[in-house]
Amino acid sequence: MHDSMLAQVNAYLKSLQDRICTALEQADGLGQFVEDSWQRPGGGGGRSRVMREGAVLEQGGVGYSHVFGEQMPASATAHRPELAGRNFNACGVSLVMHPRNPYVPTSHANVRFFIAEKEDAEPVWWFGGGFDLTPFYPFDDDIKHWHQVAYDALQPFGEELYPKFKQWCDEYFWLKHRDETRGVGGLFFDDLNQRGFEESFAIMRAVGDAYVEAYLPIIARRKDTPYGERERDFQLYRRGRYVEFNLVWDRGTLFGLQTGGRTESILMSMPPLARWEYGFEPEPGSAEAKLYSDYLRPRDWLQEL
Repeated sequence: MHDSMLAQVNAYLKSLQDRICTALEQADGLGQFVEDSWQRPGGGGGRSRVMREGAVLEQGGVGYSHVFGEQMPASATAHRPELAGRNFNACGVSLVMHPRNPYVPTSHANVRFFIAEKEDAEPVWWFGGGFDLTPFYPFDDDIKHWHQVAYDALQPFGEELYPKFKQWCDEYFWLKHRDETRGVGGLFFDDLNQRGFEESFAIMRAVGDAYVEAYLPIIARRKDTPYGERERDFQLYRRGRYVEFNLVWDRGTLFGLQTGGRTESILMSMPPLARWEYGFEPEPGSAEAKLYSDYLRPRDWLQEL
């Protein structure tokens, strides 16, 4: 059974990577993704695709990976102690887009499947995933659209999923050391297996398929907005928060590094440029200050905007 599950999920993930790359190339209009295939010494491998210096995307990466091994990494057994002593398969697609124009938000999406097995025991498996948006100069219309697509994607599976996954996203992408959200959220879920394989897989696909629909209209609206050095400086400063989250809090980064994954692919999510400034305070009443006061906290975006 598990071979069939893995085959179905991997076929979907490879197709998703292809479709997202094609859509983003069309939206960018200039940049092309360059593929780097790799093998993991302990088992498995993947396809990393990176676009650099596009018309819209300063850098973006869309990675597919399927890794497996005899021993669970510490980050996974800490999260799920019952997995100790099992072998594992983990596959997923993960992406981060860093546009050059500060008015186009950074975006992230990920969908994944995990299965752990040992002899004389039922396999333990689950799906996870989500997508989230990190604007520097937020527009209410963009945020509402992003969350509406997320809401619509989950509606076929019940009213309760969007608020649950939206709250999970707000909690997961919380920078505890900064006391702020990474952005305006979206969806996040993990450990999804309660509804059986077919429906859980369908939920994961609905989330994966919704990303392009959520992000491309925002690119189209904002990509030609004029900006200057001030906006660019603020964008690079806020990109520093992205680096902080990925290196300090992100479980996926830790899992990848602990499983001996390919470091270049794991850190593909990093922005090409970022900066830090000691004691930075936005000018009172400015657009930069508005990001902090109005957007870097959990809100019911569909009701409030």
